[in-house]
Amino acid sequence: MKIAFFTETFLPKVDGIVTRLTKTVEHLVAGGDEVLVFCPEGAPDVYMGARVVGVPAMPLPLYPELKLALPRPAVAEALDRFRPDLVHVVNPAVLGLGGIWLAKTKGYPLVASYHTHLPKYLEHYGMGMLEPLLWELLKAAHNQARLNLCTSTAMVQELREKGIQHTDLWQRGVDTDLFRPDLRSAAMRGRLLGGHSDTGNLLLYIGRLSAEKQIERIRPVLEALPETRLALVGDGPHRQQLEAHFSGLPATFVGYLAGQELASAYASGDAFVFPSSTETLGLVLLEAMAAGCPVVGANRGGIPDIVCDGENGCLYEPDGTDGGALSLTAAVQRLLGNNQERQALREAARREAERWGWAGATAQLRRFYAGLLKDQQAALAA
Repeated sequence: MKIAFFTETFLPKVDGIVTRLTKTVEHLVAGGDEVLVFCPEGAPDVYMGARVVGVPAMPLPLYPELKLALPRPAVAEALDRFRPDLVHVVNPAVLGLGGIWLAKTKGYPLVASYHTHLPKYLEHYGMGMLEPLLWELLKAAHNQARLNLCTSTAMVQELREKGIQHTDLWQRGVDTDLFRPDLRSAAMRGRLLGGHSDTGNLLLYIGRLSAEKQIERIRPVLEALPETRLALVGDGPHRQQLEAHFSGLPATFVGYLAGQELASAYASGDAFVFPSSTETLGLVLLEAMAAGCPVVGANRGGIPDIVCDGENGCLYEPDGTDGGALSLTAAVQRLLGNNQERQALREAARREAERWGWAGATAQLRRFYAGLLKDQQAALAA
């Protein structure tokens, strides 16, 4: 097959969407498919055998890490030369809308996928009143596609409720060869502690430092459980505010890590705390579980698809007048409280992660594509 991706997010950015997309491209090419990626400029011209077309882009004012690329004639020309069997638009915004228009006008079967719960992000940037309008725009875009893929059952259900049609579940994936428990390291643990004493209760957050991740919710945990320490791995537009918010507490801002260093960080924590209630999946939770770091996540969005409370991690309730502070603290305390139970959670978390490889997720995607092409051929023959 020849697949053209349009994505608003790609290398050099680091996040769950980029991880899923790069792993998908890698496995598609390895399986003999031809891949062309349209994305904001800054990425390499070739990635894992796929050609990459960078499109001039401008930073989004509220979120400078996200760049909006405006479609231009060169995009249509490159697509014509490639002659794809289908077009897959990832999180359509601006460049993705161009991909939708090109696919529709040129008659290419169109797949779209939903990875970022943008309507729920708005309230964290003071624009919650725009949520109904954004849902209407998303519905108009996604309903152009013959298949809309979501990364959790909760998102499949929510998109259906909002009027988005032809939805299905694109299964999760994680690199269990990279993320594994044996990379636990005293040196990395010392780096994560950042000079704070090691009490055996090192909490870990890995991901973007942005408002919608609700990282501030971890502060009451540190205050209520004074033996805990916190390491935050990653960066983002909210870092300065978070550094002020956690001032005076045993919190270390580590910055970005990648590759084996990142995998070692996951394996070296005592509990992975992910307070966000806006996740469509929460790939970092799967990576932590693969590394044998027991997790605490919100009982919302795609997270309950991954975390089974008391079996392979702990869930907390994010609602309430305290923003879920008591529930989050109780969940962390429950996870840290008993070493034997914590070890059982570590082992169960690793077993769960081992069920979800990127090869399987990409094979499922390829079946979706093949079904779409088969339907197209049948329609043309009718």
